[in-house]
Amino acid sequence: MAAAGTQLPGPAALALLGPAPGAPCCPHGPALLFVKTSQGKEEGRRFYACSACRDRKDCNFFQWEDEKVSEARLAAREEYNRSHQPCFTHRQNVDRYKNFVLLPLSKRRFCQECQQLLLPAEWKKHSDHQFLCDITTAQLKSPSQLLYPLENKKTNAQYLFADRSCQFLLNLLTDLGFRRVLSVGTPRLHEMIQSKASQEEEFNVRSLLLDIDFRYSQFYTEDEFCHYNMFNHHFFGGEAARETCRKFLCEENGERVIMVTDPPFGGLVEALASSFKKLMAMWRGTEKEVFSLLGHDNREMPMFWIFPYFFESRILDFFPSFSMMDYQVDYDNHALYKHGKTGRRQSPVRIFTNLTPSVIVLPEEEGYRFCTVCQRYVSSGNQHCEICNLCTSKDGRRWKHCVLCKKCVKPSWFHCDNCKCCTLEKHSCGKSDSGCFVCGKAGHKRSACPSLSHSRAAWQPDKKKGQKTRKRIKMRIRKRLAMKHAIFSKRKVKNKKKKT
Repeated sequence: MAAAGTQLPGPAALALLGPAPGAPCCPHGPALLFVKTSQGKEEGRRFYACSACRDRKDCNFFQWEDEKVSEARLAAREEYNRSHQPCFTHRQNVDRYKNFVLLPLSKRRFCQECQQLLLPAEWKKHSDHQFLCDITTAQLKSPSQLLYPLENKKTNAQYLFADRSCQFLLNLLTDLGFRRVLSVGTPRLHEMIQSKASQEEEFNVRSLLLDIDFRYSQFYTEDEFCHYNMFNHHFFGGEAARETCRKFLCEENGERVIMVTDPPFGGLVEALASSFKKLMAMWRGTEKEVFSLLGHDNREMPMFWIFPYFFESRILDFFPSFSMMDYQVDYDNHALYKHGKTGRRQSPVRIFTNLTPSVIVLPEEEGYRFCTVCQRYVSSGNQHCEICNLCTSKDGRRWKHCVLCKKCVKPSWFHCDNCKCCTLEKHSCGKSDSGCFVCGKAGHKRSACPSLSHSRAAWQPDKKKGQKTRKRIKMRIRKRLAMKHAIFSKRKVKNKKKKT
């Protein structure tokens, strides 16, 4: 999200104040409330911005919190939001799909430019587009392979699970006894469950996909897919879609439910955590009477949050009961996040869960082993530290213990006597402050400050100095133009005199 508001001297950051009641809407649902902060204090006016897009190029919605919006502007905004909605409703897409599967193979076409299943009556309209022919039933059951992935890492980030990771997750879920999977932003896992359920009668796992990519509504019914924004907990289908999700979360006949989510890595962690807590509250509400009788109303819905390991402290801020597993999740369409690489090239994506770590069995054929002290499976390079009494590695490499820092650090780090901490061998000493820049507290950096969103620091000049500088530049340009104009006029006069 582009920084907006009052410019500050020195580093600044955006703080997410969360979803506000009566927030204005953009095409992605209710906007979120932000404020620019410095040293832990609010600086400047609060403002609303798009919940899903952190880049103003993707969605340029912006409104001051205290701004009075005219009726004409409100009407224009509503018209803009309507114009950016999909051409077909979910119900219409379901009906179109039913007609599509009845067509003979030779008449099944998919427009690659519009990313849309085409009926024969629509061929002429798409005649100058590239399209795929002879769409098979197998392709229709694997829409993630038919659709182009949306790879904006801050909005969609459809990095799709590789078959290895997807199969591992599905086997793990079934072994743990879960029969309902709420797939939030995990279309590859959802379609694997759907495909297996249609092929094997004994397979009794069900899945509901919540995703912001409306293209999946072409392939799934309202009971299988809900158009959902995980950054503001917005169901685009309204109360009907919300009720579909609520019913799915109801554990009928002892069918256990788990949420598996794979959010965009560039997304705001606090916004995601807020939505996930609301989904947990929705699940808890379905069994409210049972939980109150058992005396644990604060029980959490089982969850797998798939995210890079360097967000561990941010996730634990919101879900202290979570722990990180060593399993390396890999993706088909990501150049770096691949299985089998070594050293720093290993995939940094891990599984965060509120389940007991000892029940998460990782594949021993891939080198994972069970640590009897930590009571969990760890990677082959994650050696137990006798001093820390933990398997301390986060990135798959063997970490080393620093006696001075009293903790294990990365193998490429060395203790610096000037900085009084472990860091890279080649670094500039004395540039780090004693505490967090934002709140001033020790123990964490600005990027991991609990009071702030995980957003980039923006070094910006003082507002008044910037304005003065711009004025000077404008004055210089004007003087140059004036001088050029004067010289040009004098030359014209001289040329006229010569001619006469």
